[in-house]
Amino acid sequence: MRRHARKAPPLGIALDPTRPDPLHRQIGEQLRRAILERRLAPGTRLPSSRLMAAELNCARGTVLLAVDQLIAEGYLVTQAGSGMSVAANLPDEMLVAPSVGDTPARRADSAPLLSRRAKALLVKGPAPQAPFADLAIAFPLGQPDRRAFPFPLWAKLLEQEWRRPAWDVAGAPHPFGHAGLRRAIADYLGMARGFACDPRTVVITPGARQSLSTVARIVLDAGEEAWIEEPGFRGTREALAWADVRAVAVPVDSSGFSLDAALALAPDARLAIVAPSHQFPLGTVLSLQRRLALLSWAERTGRWIVEDDFDGEYRYSGRPLAPLRALDRTDRVAYLGSFSKLLFPALRLSYLVLPEALVPAAEKIMAGIPDRASLLGQGALARFVADGHLGAHLRRTRLLYASRQQVLIEAVRRHLGGLLEVAPDPGGMHLIARPSADLAPVFDDVAATAAAAAASVSVAPLSECYSGAEKAQGLLLGYAGTPDEEIDPAVRKLGDALRALYGKATGTPA
Repeated sequence: MRRHARKAPPLGIALDPTRPDPLHRQIGEQLRRAILERRLAPGTRLPSSRLMAAELNCARGTVLLAVDQLIAEGYLVTQAGSGMSVAANLPDEMLVAPSVGDTPARRADSAPLLSRRAKALLVKGPAPQAPFADLAIAFPLGQPDRRAFPFPLWAKLLEQEWRRPAWDVAGAPHPFGHAGLRRAIADYLGMARGFACDPRTVVITPGARQSLSTVARIVLDAGEEAWIEEPGFRGTREALAWADVRAVAVPVDSSGFSLDAALALAPDARLAIVAPSHQFPLGTVLSLQRRLALLSWAERTGRWIVEDDFDGEYRYSGRPLAPLRALDRTDRVAYLGSFSKLLFPALRLSYLVLPEALVPAAEKIMAGIPDRASLLGQGALARFVADGHLGAHLRRTRLLYASRQQVLIEAVRRHLGGLLEVAPDPGGMHLIARPSADLAPVFDDVAATAAAAAASVSVAPLSECYSGAEKAQGLLLGYAGTPDEEIDPAVRKLGDALRALYGKATGTPA
């Protein structure tokens, strides 16, 4: 006995010609939803394309475009003599979509099963930030001044590079990255940072985390220990976790990282990760005595040091300090730098200079990493560095950021009196605003960060830079990427937000 297809109920499709998406896509989306929500059950016969077009007051070709797509996707089937119907073999789990207006994220039975580490990130993640679609201009961390970057020149360099790209660039480049960029970096470091390196030891990466993780995987086994600075860059802990290495936080004092303190905490650690020229977030400079002691430890024991020189170029009194790598006589220091923080964040290009002994293992590791640094900008960046544009850009922005820091200090003194205090820093791209004596007993930098975000001001809590139980309180204000004219209004907004939060505690009106 022949099975008859169910008669179609009214389709209930409403077309809106003012919407940006075409009519055939509107028809397809509404039919698809009706099928998934069982308003059109499996086996239901649909009207012919002519009748549908007449009902919807549109061209038959528009309907055919929609149903052809649904047939290709398996939602609809056609059979000779029986017209078009909803597929009868759709799996039941497909047909439990939410009701109109809901999304899967709102349904309790579709909540994702997260790993323990993902749940921990949600609980302990960074303080609330402004939505990505409405990012505040002031005061994000690690952001250079994008308006100061010569984008017209950059466009010309990109065009020159990709008009006729070299065979290896357009094909299968070395896992360490663009050969021309690696040469340019080696030449630049010899001239500007005072140490020589072979281009073969330079690795281009998409960021500091990959650089750190790569070194850790080469020199340490899973479960072994590495010293990090406390407080320090959150990404360092994340990178070591990727490499399954245990981070041992060593408190930083006024002279920087202490080898004695590190040995007392973890005497068997085989890797030290430090930022000697300008420690993040405190801005401390590692003293010469401690630099030499750390190098002696690495030389004497055959262990390793990673030097993060992310903003060492920005020194506003005197010349930039010589990196630790320039004092390294036995090739025990891996050196990290970032173009994203010097030029513009979307570039996503950093670099790692390896000790010679680590290069063969690094080549094997990098060859197996699928998300290596994009080649699209590497050739243009090679020209930018080799032709002297990087040096010129750094000279301009060094003057700009020094002036901008002073503008921020003056704005804080005007608008945050009795709330927060800042002190000048001879280098870097951010300042720490610490709570005043009256505010300190009740100040919570995570809550203050959330209040600032609600006022469209982006700051970061100092306490998030600590991994231990003891945490200092303060707000990190990144000034490098904030235009001068935005600083005063943003500080005023921050002051208003903090007075609304802590007015009673400080005796200042909200």
